Amino acid sequence: MANYCWSEAMDISRLIAWYDLLLTPNFLDDVTCRQLIQEAQASVSDLATVYGQNDVGQVNDRVRKASRLKMPATTTEFVKQRLTEYKKTIEDRFSVSLNNCEEPQFLRYDVGGFFVAHQDGNTGLLRLTSDAERRVSISLLLNSQSENEVSGTYNGGSLKFSDYRAEPQYSEFHVPIEAGTLVAFRSERTHEVTPITRGERYSIVSWYR
Repeated sequence: MANYCWSEAMDISRLIAWYDLLLTPNFLDDVTCRQLIQEAQASVSDLATVYGQNDVGQVNDRVRKASRLKMPATTTEFVKQRLTEYKKTIEDRFSVSLNNCEEPQFLRYDVGGFFVAHQDGNTGLLRLTSDAERRVSISLLLNSQSENEVSGTYNGGSLKFSDYRAEPQYSEFHVPIEAGTLVAFRSERTHEVTPITRGERYSIVSWYR
C-alpha cells in the first residue's frame, strides 16, 4: 500500500478488514513470477470451466471467459508446496483447521476475459460432492495491473469483492494488486474478475479444504 496516500491506505485497510481478507505481498518474488509467466506463455491451454451443482465443470463464456494453462508437473508441484507450507498462516489468520489445498490452476485472462460474481464455497450457488468443502480461496497474481501501457501489465481485470448488504462505502472493493501478491479469503465471499481491457492477466488459484 506504499503507493497510496494516507487516507487511501486507511480506506483500503478498512475494506480489507470488512471483507476479511489476507493480502501477502511478494509471496512470489519478481523473478519467479516472470519465470512462471514465460512457462505459461509456452504452455497449451483449454477454456476454463465453471461449476454449479456438481463437480463436473462446464465451459460457459457468459459466466467465465478465461484459459486454463497446462503447466509442467514440476511447476504445479512447486506452487502447491509453497501453498502447503503457508497453510499454518492461513489457519491462524482465519481461525480454521484445514486439510491440504487443491491442485493449483494457472489462468490467463485475455482482452475481454472476465469471471462474473460468484462464490467458491458450499453455498446455495455451489455444491461440490467432495467430503471436504472449500474453506479458504487463494488468488495469486503473477503480473501487475496498471492504467498505463507498461509492458507486462494489464488494465481492467480487477479482483473485485462485493456485498450488497453493506453500507455504500463497503459495498465493493477492487483489490490493489502487484505481481506476486497472494490474496486469501473465505470461500463464501462473493468475488469476480472484471473484464480485461488491455494486456494479459496471469494468475494462480487454489482452495484449502
